[in-house]
Amino acid sequence: MNQNNLFENTETAFSLKSDSELERAYFLFKMISNEPLVRIGTAVTNFAIKAHLPVQGLIRATVFDHFCGGVSEEDCLSVVDKMYDKRVCSVLDYSVEGKEEEAQFDAVLEKTMKLLEFADQKDAMPFGVFKPTGFGRFLVWQKKTEGTPLNAEEEKEWERIEERFDMVCKKAYDCDVALLIDGEESWMQDAADELVAKMMRKYNKEKAIVYNTLQLYRHDRLEYLQKLHEEARVYDFKIGVKIVRGAYMEKENERAKEKGYPTPICKDKQHTDQNFDTTMKYILENIEDISVFIGTHNEDSSYLAMKLMEELNIAKDDFRVWFGQLYGMSDHISFNQAAEGYNVAKYLPFGPVRDVMPYLIRRAEENTSVAGQTSRELNLLSQEKKRRKL
Repeated sequence: MNQNNLFENTETAFSLKSDSELERAYFLFKMISNEPLVRIGTAVTNFAIKAHLPVQGLIRATVFDHFCGGVSEEDCLSVVDKMYDKRVCSVLDYSVEGKEEEAQFDAVLEKTMKLLEFADQKDAMPFGVFKPTGFGRFLVWQKKTEGTPLNAEEEKEWERIEERFDMVCKKAYDCDVALLIDGEESWMQDAADELVAKMMRKYNKEKAIVYNTLQLYRHDRLEYLQKLHEEARVYDFKIGVKIVRGAYMEKENERAKEKGYPTPICKDKQHTDQNFDTTMKYILENIEDISVFIGTHNEDSSYLAMKLMEELNIAKDDFRVWFGQLYGMSDHISFNQAAEGYNVAKYLPFGPVRDVMPYLIRRAEENTSVAGQTSRELNLLSQEKKRRKL
């Protein structure tokens, strides 16, 4: 198939969806494409869950099953196996958001360790994942980033954060499962970057096990990567990075304005896209030192990556290059790339329905705000409905 219309193949894209699942997906994206409806739906859902109204069954049968793998890791296995039959791997992402107590951080650590063992048993799961603030309070990260001295209690918290990081990175190393560490807000990220680099020095001697995340709507990230690259050459370790466009844009711009500092965010979408593609090119040109997980729903960037790989003689299935999308979105990219022989992994969120709701609500809101994303999904789904004569 001509590489330039690879993503038009809806038969491959939706091969795992039954007719009724296809109809449900179409209905969902139709709802999401209506912004006022998303706002009302979000408010009603939030209220219903807080008031313990019996809406979980409805949520489970619609939004949840479309965007999530299940309520537990075992529950995800049928989805994992089905996708793996089509050469699409899974990254199990425990999507329970923001708790602030030590007991919670230990629970997240335990969950992440368990997921690494779980992934170790299956070729279909080449990665583990966690968020830095899953292992310690946001405020401690922020003070560390700002260079504000920590009090005695916070010092202890920071030590525990370092311990958790080390335990989970060692576990990933022992299981030989790569570990993606998510990126967060810029005002806590420097401390995370430093700690992740420390883990890379320790565990990425032969190959990339520990991966940091670069949010490329930030205009300083390529420069950061180049510095890290110099450091990697000096200390002789491999770099792992996941590249994404980024998830906190409104928040970042608002805070910069409120506090009166220049925003770390690129001035518009075009500059973000450029930054993403330039950074991706830098990585692929330095594939001997840097492994990459290209997290994108952008077709142009995906085509560019495939073209660069060809020009640089990087094999489609080189273990140092992965493509990734979120479960329930951009199947036309994931399944068509996998069918062509590229390494592809879907982020597969899971967790108890009510705990995963904040994640799902964010997804719905993101889909309405990303121009063209929802209409593209709808277009492809209706093409496939026509093809199947539904």
